[in-house]
Amino acid sequence: MNIIESIRMAFTSLRANKLRSGLTMLGIIIGTGAVIALLSVGQGAQAEITRQIQSIGSNLIFVLPGNLSQGLSTGRVRSVQPLTRQDAEALLDPSRAPHVAAVAPELNRIGTVTYQSESTDVTLVATTPAYEFVRNFRAQYGEFFTAGDEAAGARVAVLGMQTAKNLFGEPELALGQTVRINRVPFRVVGVLEEKGGQGLRGTSRDSIAIVPLTTAFNRLFSGRTASGQGQRVDFISVSAVDEASISAAMDEITWILRDRHKIQFDEDDFTVASQQDILGVFNQITNILTIFLGAIAGISLLVGGIGIMNIMLVSVTERTREIGLRKAVGAKRADVLWQFLIESIVLSVLGGMLGIGFGWAVSRFVNSLSTFRTVVTPQAVALAVGFSVMVGLFFGIYPANRAANLNPIEALRYE
Repeated sequence: MNIIESIRMAFTSLRANKLRSGLTMLGIIIGTGAVIALLSVGQGAQAEITRQIQSIGSNLIFVLPGNLSQGLSTGRVRSVQPLTRQDAEALLDPSRAPHVAAVAPELNRIGTVTYQSESTDVTLVATTPAYEFVRNFRAQYGEFFTAGDEAAGARVAVLGMQTAKNLFGEPELALGQTVRINRVPFRVVGVLEEKGGQGLRGTSRDSIAIVPLTTAFNRLFSGRTASGQGQRVDFISVSAVDEASISAAMDEITWILRDRHKIQFDEDDFTVASQQDILGVFNQITNILTIFLGAIAGISLLVGGIGIMNIMLVSVTERTREIGLRKAVGAKRADVLWQFLIESIVLSVLGGMLGIGFGWAVSRFVNSLSTFRTVVTPQAVALAVGFSVMVGLFFGIYPANRAANLNPIEALRYE
């Protein structure tokens, strides 16, 4: 018997038991669809994280307090000395850091912005005018505050698009108005372009208010370190001259801060990380989660394979006399083996093809509910369908082998 004839007989047998065949394929359909849908969610999440990290600035380097690499191995983050505004200013020395283009020290707090009877909670960022360039923020209405505003400690603020909408309805109406940030009055000089997405803390990147760092120290909160030397900041954002200069800029930053913190032989009490370093960490996390989700979905494929084996075993029992008759008229063991094996493979292939449509529909449904778009890749489809075929082959071998080994005389006597 040739393969074409075996496939034709397999379809004939499946059509004779449509309901049973459909229920058998259901496990494969759900399993294949789940693999495709969950992998698409993982790929979509990874693509969204990549987009958001790349959108926060170009050639970006972060300087964080504490030695995070040491903390990962010991469970504790060593932070002997906090970062200060004076540390950030030292990085602007062109003779010591020629590969550094701009530096923006930052303080981040949760704050409340109020205008008349309206109020909204925001991420309050206190920084310098270089923040606009370093972090790739642009004013859609008005302008960013200036170096003069920063030096004078002017009470001016730049609002995120969502913040302006929450307070004024139309964001352009915010310009020139006086809002209160943590009860302190500030004049709005600009409204930022809409960024979209979520920040690292899970808040909208458009629910933000930015004020001069000097003003924040004078009016909103104290920034002195415990020793009274310098103004403490949460972290420092640095922009390298170009992408090729990132590594050299990181080395320059490290040596300047080690000198300022008087570190000679000890480990750094700060962390210097590039944008690509952070992106790599997030990609590792999302890759692990994607594999984990795919493995969970793969369990349903195994369940579907068990269903195929059970149904094929029942089919062997029901068709015992047919098998005996075929062997009596000259069918070889391999012919019977291939007949039942191909039936199980056809079930899994059909289930896999229908599962592609089911997985695609689920991923589109997730798109309508989430803030990012899922990504159905050809690799995910090939993996799911290939795995379903392997499941059909694996779980079809035992029933097919059992049918092929039946004694034709005993099979003809079977009632």
